[in-house]
Amino acid sequence: MGGQKSMFLRLVADSFGRRPRHKLLTGAALALGMGVATAALSVSLDVGDRLAKEFRSLGANLLVTPQADSLPLEIGGVDYRPVNAGAYLPEADLPKLKTIFWHNNIIGFAPILEVPVNTSILPKTVSNAFVPSLSTTLIGTWSQHSIWTPDLQTRFATGIEKTNPWWSVGGRWFSEGADECVIGTNYARKTGRQIGDAILVQDGDRGQILQVSGILSTGGPEDDAIVVPIAVVQKISSKQGEYRRLYVSALTKPEDDFGRRDPKTMNAADLERWSCSPYVSSIAYSIKQVLPGADVRVIRRVAEGEGQILARVRMLLWLVTGAALLAAALAVGASAAASVIERRTEIGLMKALGAGSGTVGFLLAAEQLLLAFVGGGIGYALGIILARLLGERIFGAAPEPSLIVFLVIVALAIGVTLLGSAIPLRRASRYEPAPILRGE
Repeated sequence: MGGQKSMFLRLVADSFGRRPRHKLLTGAALALGMGVATAALSVSLDVGDRLAKEFRSLGANLLVTPQADSLPLEIGGVDYRPVNAGAYLPEADLPKLKTIFWHNNIIGFAPILEVPVNTSILPKTVSNAFVPSLSTTLIGTWSQHSIWTPDLQTRFATGIEKTNPWWSVGGRWFSEGADECVIGTNYARKTGRQIGDAILVQDGDRGQILQVSGILSTGGPEDDAIVVPIAVVQKISSKQGEYRRLYVSALTKPEDDFGRRDPKTMNAADLERWSCSPYVSSIAYSIKQVLPGADVRVIRRVAEGEGQILARVRMLLWLVTGAALLAAALAVGASAAASVIERRTEIGLMKALGAGSGTVGFLLAAEQLLLAFVGGGIGYALGIILARLLGERIFGAAPEPSLIVFLVIVALAIGVTLLGSAIPLRRASRYEPAPILRGE
């Protein structure tokens, strides 16, 4: 039995070493196909996290407001209610956001408190007169705010720069705890104010002098407003330790049909599975549990856009993978057919000497499998290089090599080889030796 195995292995090795041109072409086709498949699979496995981080440049995807708030008036995600209308939430509860199950997915949050004010531009010199009063909105928020999370025993820096990264500031953001502000571009143009100037903001008999530290450009209503530390607005509006709404930016996965289900209609097993998936709705549900009296809403125009883009990117990668595998299978089939035709005499002689159809087919299949291992291994190495180039060019970071991807690629190489060689190998196993040896 051992001698038969040894003989069989020698036959496979001898056959594999002959006709190098066919082997080289088949191996090249397999390597290229597996290389493209490796790159596509590696990027596809990594693309979710990478795109989720890139999508955060679109801004916050969750909005927290008081549950006992007044009737909402929101169009396209923009709140059109009066800035001083509605209920408020305690700022002291915000560190609890970093204690939920998905606390690592929350990359930033920023409370907002607004109040309408009158502003007076202080003269630069004694000889200058006051510029006439101008009404605007004073927006209080965090810029670079550090909070302590007792459960995690660590500090977490967050603010409007993380939830609204497209906000552009010429100069610098205000410092937390300082009497500073950034003014919108439209406000700066109307008043002629520049960085370093002083502005008096007043709400009734309460007022404060602020120094301009930067000019803000958002393309929204903030361009006509003044943005300050939230403590300033809390003091002027007599809303100490409170905020009006909260923007949260969280890393999520696209919602499928299961993710869109109402958790109130789920059984215990489904609710646990849903809660343990980073859907934007499940993160919103977790936030609602730790912020009493809060209503957490998903900003659909952001969340749905992320899901659509990610789904299309993954579909494109799967289509590229499928096309590469199909091309490799066709190339392997063509090479195997040509090889079988050239080896008709050899196959006929083997059968004349007593080899059965199964033995002949198994010998040829073993040769193809050996080729699949070699081509799959080379293709995986080429694919990792290609994946690193794509990752660094597109996302700025290359995906890490994965043992799972390697095993999948080897399995795909075997499957593609056997699929492409199936018809030629079946034809070879059915050859009759007599006609072949007679030269027919």
